[in-house]
Amino acid sequence: MSQRLHHVHIHRAPGMGISAMELASNHSFPRHSHDEYGIGVVLSGAQRSWSGVGLVESFPGDVITVNPGEIHDGHPVDGAARRWRIIYFDPEVLCRQFTPDVPQEIEFVSPSLTDHALGHCVNLLFNRLLEHADLLGIEEMVAHVVQRLIPHEARPAGHARTYSVPVTKARARIDDDPSNPVTLAELAALSGTSRYQIVRAFSRELGTTPYAYVIQRRVRLARELLMNGETLAAAAQLAGFADQSHMTRAFARQFGVSPGRYVAAGA
Repeated sequence: MSQRLHHVHIHRAPGMGISAMELASNHSFPRHSHDEYGIGVVLSGAQRSWSGVGLVESFPGDVITVNPGEIHDGHPVDGAARRWRIIYFDPEVLCRQFTPDVPQEIEFVSPSLTDHALGHCVNLLFNRLLEHADLLGIEEMVAHVVQRLIPHEARPAGHARTYSVPVTKARARIDDDPSNPVTLAELAALSGTSRYQIVRAFSRELGTTPYAYVIQRRVRLARELLMNGETLAAAAQLAGFADQSHMTRAFARQFGVSPGRYVAAGA
């Protein structure tokens, strides 16, 4: 069995709604989602991911993207460590400041694409964030990356995938208050289906289970609470976790870093 390798560096520009992570890891990330857009580049190794368009593989120089709320995972190819950089953008800030001429929110349609010139631009943006470059230099490179990506790899979010009524209603219930305990019977009753049918629908349409989806949403709620100044213990309780250790384990599985380190990066 190969030795576990997992190194993470986080950089954040809070006023711009941007955070960036560089990872070197042979860790497998379970299916999860983010609140932000993500644009990254693979530096070495290879990654295999499940996405809304099926299974994709990414190799050095490839650009990887993810949309807000899009469920995906990430596994090292052949168990070997891979290294990548990814930059997350607050959707409201991205759309308001950098895509105002697009009539609707955008959706990236290719979770992995080979465009080494674009990958070079992503690296340049990451370096400017790392070096705390002037705001002008960062904004200029963000605009360049986004505008280069949009013409070929984005479409209006109005064309995004739709889900069945049972999944739509169940997700709405969970998203509305993920900290509130919920049962399969309650989720199924929302659309008049059985517990078996709601589990099957989640698996078929989202690639995950209702329970796993609840944990994802609780982790994202916990992150929001932590960034708003709550303590680890308080965030765990308010987000619906049994205790702080449960939150820490779930947080690390989803984001690849402990909640304490994540918060410290923005201090």
